[in-house]
Amino acid sequence: MSYINEKFLLKNKTAERLYNDYAKDMPIFDYHCHLPEKQILENKPFADIYEIWLSGDHYKWRLMRNFGVDEEYITGGASNKDKFLAYCRTLGTAFGNPLYHWSQVELEEYFGCKHEINEANAEKIWNECNEYIAKNKVTPQALIEGSNVTHVFTTNEVFDDLSTFEKIKEKGYKFSVIPAFRADKIMNIDAEKYLEFLGNLEALTHKIKNIDDLESALEKRLKAFIEVGARASDIALEAVYKIPEKYEANEVLEAVIAGEKPSEADTRCFKGYLTYFLMGLYAKYDIVTELHMGAMRNNNSVMLAKLGLDTGFDSISEKNSTSQLSRLLDRLNSEGALPRLILFNLNPKMNTELMSLLGCFQSSRAKGAVQYGAAWWFLDNKVGMEKHLEDLTATGHIGAFVGMLTDSRSFLSYPRHHYFRRILCTYLGTLIENGEMTSNMDIVGEVVKDICYNNAKNYFGA
Repeated sequence: MSYINEKFLLKNKTAERLYNDYAKDMPIFDYHCHLPEKQILENKPFADIYEIWLSGDHYKWRLMRNFGVDEEYITGGASNKDKFLAYCRTLGTAFGNPLYHWSQVELEEYFGCKHEINEANAEKIWNECNEYIAKNKVTPQALIEGSNVTHVFTTNEVFDDLSTFEKIKEKGYKFSVIPAFRADKIMNIDAEKYLEFLGNLEALTHKIKNIDDLESALEKRLKAFIEVGARASDIALEAVYKIPEKYEANEVLEAVIAGEKPSEADTRCFKGYLTYFLMGLYAKYDIVTELHMGAMRNNNSVMLAKLGLDTGFDSISEKNSTSQLSRLLDRLNSEGALPRLILFNLNPKMNTELMSLLGCFQSSRAKGAVQYGAAWWFLDNKVGMEKHLEDLTATGHIGAFVGMLTDSRSFLSYPRHHYFRRILCTYLGTLIENGEMTSNMDIVGEVVKDICYNNAKNYFGA
């Protein structure tokens, strides 16, 4: 039997009450994920537990590499079953890793499988879960609806096909699927395929010869996203860069279009300007900006060439600084062009610095108009979430917090929200039992419900 029980991560009676009476049954507002919308539309039953659990999940791939598993059993040509058995063998001794918890919860919640995940039980788990999948025809729709999700914000590049979202709407699912606008492939001017990405944008808008053409093309695409319901955008940066003059960014763009390779300084210049332009554009159309900072990407060039992007070779960066972010936010604010903003930081050493900076740009246009986002990626674990809550309450207002994000490519990732909710309830329950805050459950319970769902729903205007 599994070690997971009703008191999992709930360290006192007050935490148990907060979770069971207020947090547990709240819906999920998935305002940032990487689920493939075409797969949601097709809604085909999954073939086996590997397909639904391991295929495309670089969190799990990374853990297997740390255990010395050969790439053949991760992304290579080994059978689905052999890859699954290798993951179970890996997970059996991964004590303390969030996947050790998440994977166990996923098996129980979605397949009713209560075996502890380890090498000895791997064969039984494979057989039981596959039998469940075959009998119940497990589909993306069933998993999302069964997880009590009301909204799914996928992450889509500017040139993605938006007709999929209209077709999903016609399906009549109990949840909505909406694209979040992401222009990273147009911002990353140093990418090898940049001209190809620019051509994809041109095919949907008009010829792009200079920065004015690019700006108008991006605005056209944002309007198209808004027509299918978009309420959020996403920007991913290792660090925020200085805002150059527009003509400087134009010179970089025209040179790249002419076939020149941008220098590192050129790349920073272009990214600095486009970040400023995009955030101002999002403010113009009242679109929330989700800014993800602090990831150093594609560290292993050999594996990048072999497997491509988003395969588990990114890490935490030391580059992110408050100084350029301060100048960016201040300029946008001075121009009346600062959008509602959720900042996700990957470097926990920067929590307090960034939270204190965001507090300088709040306003009455929304509760928590400028948000410090949930513990993200390498930080969405017990230690990271606890530190995030401690820092958030020390420098901000927890009652305005929009709560957890999924940030996943897996349809089984929704238990992460309950993982966070248990940690949240233990955090508040401990303060109550220590006599450090009110014990009025009517007040505290409503705050818990707001963080779990209501704040996000109101923040995004859903």
